[in-house]
Amino acid sequence: MSREPGEPRLLIYSQDGLGLGHLRRTTLLASEFLAARPDGSVLTICDSPVGQFFSRTPGHDYLKLPSIRKLGPGDWSPVSLASPFSDVRTLREATILSAATSFDPDVFLVDHMPHGAMGELVPTLEAFDGSSVRKVLGLRDILDAPATVRRRWSLEGAFEAVERYFDEVLVYGSRHVFDVAVQYKWPAAIASRLSYCGYVCSSTSTSPPEAVRRRYLGEADDGQLIVAMAGGGADAYALFDTLVRSVPQVMAERRLAVVIVTGPFLPDSDRLRLRQLAEGLPITLLPSVADSVSYLAAADLVVGMAGYNTTAEILGLGARALLIPRAGPSAEQQIRANSFAERSWVHTLAPHLLSPESLAVAISRALEAQTLPPADLPDLRGRQRAAARLLEGTRLGSDRSQPELVV
Repeated sequence: MSREPGEPRLLIYSQDGLGLGHLRRTTLLASEFLAARPDGSVLTICDSPVGQFFSRTPGHDYLKLPSIRKLGPGDWSPVSLASPFSDVRTLREATILSAATSFDPDVFLVDHMPHGAMGELVPTLEAFDGSSVRKVLGLRDILDAPATVRRRWSLEGAFEAVERYFDEVLVYGSRHVFDVAVQYKWPAAIASRLSYCGYVCSSTSTSPPEAVRRRYLGEADDGQLIVAMAGGGADAYALFDTLVRSVPQVMAERRLAVVIVTGPFLPDSDRLRLRQLAEGLPITLLPSVADSVSYLAAADLVVGMAGYNTTAEILGLGARALLIPRAGPSAEQQIRANSFAERSWVHTLAPHLLSPESLAVAISRALEAQTLPPADLPDLRGRQRAAARLLEGTRLGSDRSQPELVV
């Protein structure tokens, strides 16, 4: 594949199953990369069932793989195809290898899984081994409970894959919040490759928050807006159902409007039940919004789960938030919610305590609490730092100065 003179190329692998978090984060990094080098090209290889869900920047395109989902440790299945998983895996592996070698990137950013789903990246990593392609692993800081991650990475050979194939590991977080090397006991040989970028988030909105508030509260200034989001929404029904049932109790104390962004993966049957339950209440249900940042910025309170992107964007906006983390099977969200609540960045309600009554009380307390000044928040320049590091790995680098990484 021929390239334009001076064209830096970034290849991204993002395996997202039935969520949107990894795709959202890598899309932000691609946009930042191209903002610094508009003459560049970014190709994202992904398998989200909703395909190109987020709007792309000129210079960025997607190659969709057949979608798969993880049923349990080492157990995967196709989402749509009736073919055996082994056939789908072979197809995905060959597609990735062909696209990666044809694209001829300067930098290969692998998101979250060092050797891909069921090792599907190994042939591509082998093809790039010894070449000029810089191989970078990108990780959110909290993956799961430390003991679980250590066991899985040891059994699956992930530590060995990092040592053999990757030049650098970018951590999208802060070592002061969660020390990856210590918590997950990274071997010294690869711990030195870790660099902390800060949290990756977007604080850019395409419409003013005031317009969102007027849409749901009208011109009166005595109402409060609650916005509820839970990423793709595949497992968010219990939270949304409880929120709808809590609204009458909260309305007894204040004038209120509630917007629930269900996410594209909430089953239609669940969405219909929520709509029926919300009849007669000041609740608007939306499957998705084009500009989630403007909704978060407009809210007097954000109610959500504790996924990485939701929490990072909440912190980036300085929004007041009440988080109800996912109960399982991963401990990731509970660790994040508890860690952030300990620092007074968010309010939280444990999932086993969730009920309409407890949620109504938690919402009222959160609405009355003070928000934190920006100086008390963590490092939120992860998007800029990570993109700068990726640009340094290209043959031409960046024309724009960027903040330094924390090693």
